[in-house]
Amino acid sequence: MTSEKTTAANLKYFVLDTSVLLHNPNALFSFADNEVVIAFDVLEELDKFKKDSNDVGRNSRMVIRHLDQLREKGRLAAGVKWNGHGGVIRVAMDPVHVPGLSESVPDNRIISAAYKLKQAGKTVIFISKDINARIKSDALGIETQDFESQKVDYETLYAGYRELTVDGVLIDRLYAEKRLSIKDPVLAALKPALCPNEYVLFHSSADAGQTGLARYVPSLESLLPLTRSKKPCFGIIPRNVQQTMALDLLLDDDVQMVTLMGTAGTGKTLLALAAGMTKVFNEQRYERMLVARPIMPLGRDIGFLPGSKDEKMAAWMQPIFDNLEFLLTDRRIHSGESANVEGKLKALIDGGKVVLEALTYIRGRSIPHQFMVVDEAQNLTPHEIKTIASRVGEGTKIVLTGDAEQIDNPYLDANSNGLSFTIEKLKASDIVGHVTLERPERSSLASLVVKEL
Repeated sequence: MTSEKTTAANLKYFVLDTSVLLHNPNALFSFADNEVVIAFDVLEELDKFKKDSNDVGRNSRMVIRHLDQLREKGRLAAGVKWNGHGGVIRVAMDPVHVPGLSESVPDNRIISAAYKLKQAGKTVIFISKDINARIKSDALGIETQDFESQKVDYETLYAGYRELTVDGVLIDRLYAEKRLSIKDPVLAALKPALCPNEYVLFHSSADAGQTGLARYVPSLESLLPLTRSKKPCFGIIPRNVQQTMALDLLLDDDVQMVTLMGTAGTGKTLLALAAGMTKVFNEQRYERMLVARPIMPLGRDIGFLPGSKDEKMAAWMQPIFDNLEFLLTDRRIHSGESANVEGKLKALIDGGKVVLEALTYIRGRSIPHQFMVVDEAQNLTPHEIKTIASRVGEGTKIVLTGDAEQIDNPYLDANSNGLSFTIEKLKASDIVGHVTLERPERSSLASLVVKEL
């Protein structure tokens, strides 16, 4: 809502594409003191999606319910005032012919609603998650935007750590006193200020070999040096400083949510699973480990899969199986262990200590006392991550992993996906921690491919 009162002269007309409402059904109410216009073809498209059992179907039904409630307040074709600030929602019934656009395409008829308002001299903005629709409307001279309400700037996304070059005396003091007050002049002058659970990698200005690593703990108003021992975590030892930070967060029971972002091969999923196995089996801190991922194919889908739910899930969960089998393998043995590892993994799953779940089935559940890993979280919308995280019960830790540069959801990008949004919006919480992993460690070939291709 704008700060100055909207008048007829500065009233804006926001024409919403179907993709916006399927992404966020509450987008209807995001333009509080202006007029939201819904083309009739949007209603037709919502009707097609409403029977789907996924989040698109649920969002479609929610939009339809919102419009039905508004209908009780007045005629949607004439515009219904829904708040006391001048907000109006209207259904546009009569598309117009737009030269160059085929009227047989629903998207074109939706764009024509914005074109008609522009021709009438109105200040109109076409809002769409569909890139091609935005290009079309922009070519017609219509102001065009993506839905910005749930977007962040990926280029400046919070990384979870920063590097500082300081006098070596400061690093010595950090380890001698086991803490460094946030009121120290060097730290107090930082812009922006440190976030809770943010790491600082110190470099000595005089000695390139002298470094220090610490984490900001708000309750103590201090940076604490990392003192976690270098012993393996379920056989995994961090290979770089970002992995060290990630493992520190994953093994800290006071941090209830951890987000890990990084390109392929940086170890996000492997570290999360290793920490989960350690907490469930070695420390018995949680009752079980639950691993979930969205059902989102890469490239052309292969269609329906045969078998039971567990048999269908096996295909989608193969990356998780690969990581778990690696963790259960004695790396000192190079042959003859495959069958034994598969048997161990099957026993863990059959015993209910490791649960693999599709996110399709998570709505409505309550998940207490579990170590929960959500892989490929970049393919989820902010609303979907909110739905998942709100399932977390008492004593549960949730880990979100993903790569914002590998998104298969056609309506999401690096700025609007749920993982990026969660990282930026929750960075100020002292029970949430994040680390961006930068260096691939899977293999020398994987590192080369990520760097050069």
